[in-house]
Amino acid sequence: MATQIIMDHNGDTRHDFDAKDVKALLEAERRFKALTGAGFTAATRTASGEPVVTRRFDPTVEETLFFPRLVGG
Repeated sequence: MATQIIMDHNGDTRHDFDAKDVKALLEAERRFKALTGAGFTAATRTASGEPVVTRRFDPTVEETLFFPRLVGG
């Protein structure tokens, strides 16, 4: 089971999906494109645990974290 975690000013929202379920996979990819298109940054972890920014949806990734653009003032 893969998870997409979306951070925002309220905390986080988690969306679990089964990469073997075509409908769920398409919805996860749509969500990825919508969030990154809206300015969110997507990050995953490498096998060694290092965070990496990603710009492509990868259904094999166990966890993707989305965080909004930081705006300074």
